[in-house]
Amino acid sequence: MRRISIFGATGSIGLQTLDLMRRQGGPAAFHTVALTAGRNVAELAALAREFRAEIAVTADETCLPALRAALAGSGIEAAAGAGALLEAADRPADWIMSAIVGAAGLAPGFRALRHGGTLALANKESLVTAGPLLLAEAARHGARILPVDSEHSAIFQALVGEDITALERIILTASGGALRDWPLERLATATVSEALAHPNWSMGQRITIDSASMFNKALEVIETREYFGVEPGQIEVIVHPESLIHSMVAFRDGAIMAHLGAPDMRHAIGYALNWPQRAELPVARLDFTTLGSLTFRPACETRYPALRLAREVMATRGLSGAAFNAAKEIALDHFIGGSLGFADMAGVVEATLAVLSGQGGLGNAAKALDDVLAMDVGARIEAARQATAFATRRAG
Repeated sequence: MRRISIFGATGSIGLQTLDLMRRQGGPAAFHTVALTAGRNVAELAALAREFRAEIAVTADETCLPALRAALAGSGIEAAAGAGALLEAADRPADWIMSAIVGAAGLAPGFRALRHGGTLALANKESLVTAGPLLLAEAARHGARILPVDSEHSAIFQALVGEDITALERIILTASGGALRDWPLERLATATVSEALAHPNWSMGQRITIDSASMFNKALEVIETREYFGVEPGQIEVIVHPESLIHSMVAFRDGAIMAHLGAPDMRHAIGYALNWPQRAELPVARLDFTTLGSLTFRPACETRYPALRLAREVMATRGLSGAAFNAAKEIALDHFIGGSLGFADMAGVVEATLAVLSGQGGLGNAAKALDDVLAMDVGARIEAARQATAFATRRAG
């Protein structure tokens, strides 16, 4: 019986992981070590009871009394806070889902690698902010990292059995998000609710808005460079509105391997959960006779400046990925809060990177995780300053 921990259990990825575990036997087939969540302690407690977890952890220390009350009499340990997340990651597990959103998922994922098991990585920020460190840590402990982004899972699967030196380019597909058909001049007026109306995928608030701005794809471009070790010029992004081709790999002989499937994250989650085997998954099967057409269009960097910024980050490397991600998260907070316009988010990120670049050190390689976390803090402070400046100009 495999020992499994899920960090971010009540989010979209976590819930879909648990759904697959439930369908594959639940507590009778898996030993659940740790489940963690943010503030949704009622659902966390219910899931911990259902899957008989050893420990349930809320990231918010103020929620600990409620979690303890919800778990009373169950024998399941309750804990809270950043330290408790790390302690949960210290518990030996064979397979760990890293699905905490943002930089908060970085340290628990690093800690979990010490057991030499499999880290199913849905937290793309880990590779964006600390890719070389993360991969070195995995190698040091004999651990394996499996990608759970639909795009990177597709690339990983297309490369099985292939010689990586024969790879010519990687083609990441993007849905284009909720605003993909809007006139360019109208994007500045987009509201949060409009950015959340994704036509294909059902995802959380933050990642759905990131899809509309293409910041999510920008992170994935950087993640592709780090995980697969390819050159930035080998990575291409195209808009594919149907979201049926999740990514493609092109080889030097002209062949292209494409991974197709319905837009359902359980493809990628299930592949990682059952790797190296393939298990039956509860996802829709494609019927090519009724599929209709597959369409593609360029991912214009004028429309999606996040992609241009990702190219600049890959050119700089070092700590620039940590700064980019931190600034993006702060800009997104301000957009959701109503003080920034949709188009201002890229402006805040670009201005933040420019200031930090001028201060020096942005291209320095991180020697330890503390270096990444320090840049994360500094970039958030600068991004908040830039967001306030943008908001002031907008109000004026």
